[in-house]
Amino acid sequence: MPGPLNAGELRQLTLRGGVAIAPSVLACDFARLGEEIAAVEAAGATVLHLDIMDGHFVPNLSIGVPVVRAIRRITDLPLDVHLMLDNPADYVEPFRKAGADILTVHAEVLDDPRPLLDRIRSLGAAAGLSINPPTPIEQIEPVLDAADLVLVMSVMPGFGGQAFNPVALDKLRWLRDHPRCSAVLEVDGGVNDETVAACTEAGAELLVAGTAVFGAEDGSSDYTQRMSTLTKLAEAGCRGA
Repeated sequence: MPGPLNAGELRQLTLRGGVAIAPSVLACDFARLGEEIAAVEAAGATVLHLDIMDGHFVPNLSIGVPVVRAIRRITDLPLDVHLMLDNPADYVEPFRKAGADILTVHAEVLDDPRPLLDRIRSLGAAAGLSINPPTPIEQIEPVLDAADLVLVMSVMPGFGGQAFNPVALDKLRWLRDHPRCSAVLEVDGGVNDETVAACTEAGAELLVAGTAVFGAEDGSSDYTQRMSTLTKLAEAGCRGA
């Protein structure tokens, strides 16, 4: 990919002029990983969200560099790689080489995120900055101009299927209305049929959905219907903003 991406190019790549649902691979059936990715791509996904967890910053372990590299081999979709790590600076280059197009790091582990965001962009990826529900949004105000994407967590990261925390909506509105924020606004956690419209009404453009896409109780894999429903509800929220 030519790079580095800026926020405007990122919008064109992932959102394609509107809002986008980013299926979270963490919620898929890993025994059928290739089939699952092909299915959501066929269902209209324009970006994939990959959660990288270290068992320290978050109380869970997930995938690493080899899995991201394998996913890169089977899809051309942009890979939105969320580094939930205590030491993200050690891993941005390996994950970029593995195929990450967006690399998002957490403000909570960085005294000053700007140098790492600049480094991510120097590697040719879009630079994302994430904050957890308890973190005041004002904490990232000094570095808003350095972020191509801001990921607002509406749950504490680590596990899928958690309930949506509406504090995320206040943060999204604050970012949407901030004169120095041109970043793509992303939300992750508890995004489903009941919450997605409120997220886009508050300013979210990229919406991470895990169990809402992959986790049907009946075990069905009608991802086209789920992606379509979420997208229509998201677009309705935009019109209501």
